[in-house]
Amino acid sequence: MKTDVEELSPTRVKLTIEVPFEELEHAFDVTYKALAKQVRIKGFRPGKAPARLIDRYVGRGAVVSEAVNHAVPELYNEAVQKEELFALGQPDVEVTKLEDNEELAFTAEVDVRPKFEVKDYKGIEVTVDSAEVTDEQVDEQISTLRERFSTLVGVDRPIEDGDHLSIDLSAAVDGEKLEDVAVSGHSYEMGTNTMLEGLDDTLRGMEAGGEATFSTTLVGGEHEGQEADVTVTVHSVKVKELPELDDEFAQLASEFDTIEELRDDMRERMGEMRRMQQLSTARDKALEKLIESIDLPLPEAVVDEEITRRRESLEQQLTQSGLSKEAYLESQEKTEEEFEEELKTSADSAVKAGFILDQLALQEDLSADQGELSQYVFEQAQRMGVSPDQLAQHLVESNQIRVAFTEVVRGKAMDLVLANAEITDEDGNVVEQKTDSDSEQAAETAAVAAEEAVEAATEETEPIEDTTEGESKTE
Repeated sequence: MKTDVEELSPTRVKLTIEVPFEELEHAFDVTYKALAKQVRIKGFRPGKAPARLIDRYVGRGAVVSEAVNHAVPELYNEAVQKEELFALGQPDVEVTKLEDNEELAFTAEVDVRPKFEVKDYKGIEVTVDSAEVTDEQVDEQISTLRERFSTLVGVDRPIEDGDHLSIDLSAAVDGEKLEDVAVSGHSYEMGTNTMLEGLDDTLRGMEAGGEATFSTTLVGGEHEGQEADVTVTVHSVKVKELPELDDEFAQLASEFDTIEELRDDMRERMGEMRRMQQLSTARDKALEKLIESIDLPLPEAVVDEEITRRRESLEQQLTQSGLSKEAYLESQEKTEEEFEEELKTSADSAVKAGFILDQLALQEDLSADQGELSQYVFEQAQRMGVSPDQLAQHLVESNQIRVAFTEVVRGKAMDLVLANAEITDEDGNVVEQKTDSDSEQAAETAAVAAEEAVEAATEETEPIEDTTEGESKTE
C-alpha cells in the first residue's frame, strides 16, 4: 500500500492511498463468504458456493464493489496509524481508481489535531480566595440551622413583613367569578411579593379574620392580561420563632452536647469545604492559563460540533424547566448575538483544552486502568442519580466507553498540571495540595461496585488498553 499525505491546512489533511489488488485478498474472502450465505445456487449448500459462481451469479462488479466497501475503512485506519495522524471525526472518502485485478486508489480528507507540544505547564501561578472562616460566616451558618428548627406561632396583631399567613384568594372580571384563579388555605410569606401585584400592599396592616378587595392585572391563565378584582381573606397570622442558641439547641440539631462544640465542628467543615473550593478554583484558573499560553488553530467542524452539543444541552435544560430561550436571555441580560458569541468562545476553549490535555497525556505517557475507569463511572452515576451498572451498560451499548476512558486520562493530565502549579491565596499563603489516604481508601471501596458493573458490561468486548493516541487517531 502506498500512502501520500497532503496538508490542506494545519487542521486538515488529504490522504491518497493506492493499493494493488493482491493486498485486497482478505476483503474478497470476507465478501465471498458473506455472499455465499445469501445466494442460493443449485447443487451447493448455503455458504459453499465457489467464488467463480458467485461472480457469475451476482456479477463481478457487485463483488468488487462490496469488497472495496469492506477494505476502504481498514486501509484508511492503517494509513492513519502509519502516518501518525490524530484524525478527528469521519473522513470524506472518494474512490479515484478501481481497476479489477489491478489497483484500487482512493482519497480521504479528514480533520486532524494540529501538531504541537505542551511546554511550560509546570509552575503555573494562580491565586485563590482565602480558606479562613470568620466568626460572621459561622454565625450565618448557625442562623440557617436555627431557621430549619424554627416553629410558627400565631400572633394577634396587624400583619407585618416576614409574617407567615394562611389566605384564600378569589377573583372576578366584570363581576364574573374566575374559577381558575381561586385558591384556599394558601401559605404565603408576607413581603415576598411573589403572587399578585398589589397583594402585599393590601395585606399589610390587616389582621386574622380580615377580608379586603383590590384591583390587579392577571399574569397567567386564560384571563392573562385582564384587569380583575381580587378578594383576599386572612385566616391566620404567624411568626417564625427561633430556638434559643444554647446547649439544648446543639443537642437538638446535632450530635454535639454543647453549642461551642457545634460551632467548632461547623467551622472545621466550612474550612474543609473552602479548601476544596480553593483547589477547584485553582484547577479552573490553571487550565485557563494553560489554554492562553498555547496558540492553536482549531478545526472548524469540531468547534461547530461542540457548539451544537452545548446549544442542544441548554435547550433541553430550558425545556425541562419550562423556560423559553427568550426568557432565559432576558434573565441573563444578554442579547442573542452576545449569547452566540459566548457559545462560540466557550466551545473554542473546550476543544482547545481537550487537545492540550490529550497532548500532555501523550507526552507524559498517562493512561487509565480498569479501576480508574470504574471510579469515573461510579462518580458519574452518583451525579446522574443512576446505578453504576446502568451507566456502565449504557456506555457499552452506545460505544461511549472510549469517551469515558479519554475523560479519565484528561483528568489525570489536569491533575498533573495542578500538582505542578504554584497556588497561593489572596493573603499570600501557599495552598497545600494534601492527599488524604483515608479518602482515597473510601473512594476505592465505593468504586468496587462500579468496577464490577463495568467488567460485567464489557466482558464480551475487547479489553481496554492504553490507546490514548491510537484510538483517537482512528475514531
